Amino acid sequence: MGNLGYAEILVILVVGLILFGPSKIPEFARQCGRAVNMFKQGLRDGLEAEPEEKPKEDLKKENAPQS
Repeated sequence: MGNLGYAEILVILVVGLILFGPSKIPEFARQCGRAVNMFKQGLRDGLEAEPEEKPKEDLKKENAPQS
């Protein structure tokens, strides 16, 4: 985690607990989990929706001038 040690992480967690309160932290974590799941689902959907690539010969024939 870079140059963060255990003491720095503990300070960040305590400050977060003070700022947001104990009731908001589980809600925030749940929303982060949903966002990550939606992002992963979007990636999966995008990969499934991609058309298959055409061979280069087919592309050359399509782009050739018509006589």
